Amino acid sequence: MDKDRVKGAATRAGGKMKQAAGDMTGDTKMQTEGKLDQAKGKAQNAMGSAKDALKK
Repeated sequence: MDKDRVKGAATRAGGKMKQAAGDMTGDTKMQTEGKLDQAKGKAQNAMGSAKDALKK
């Protein structure tokens, strides 16, 4: 497993927590940041998957 996939999963999880905290407090900025972090994590994961595929 590529380190980008691990980082992506961590970033995505952090984004989900940030979005949930924003939902609970009504903080739209935090909600948006959480969604952006999730998208960033998804992109990192995809990059890691591509690297893994190239190694095979």
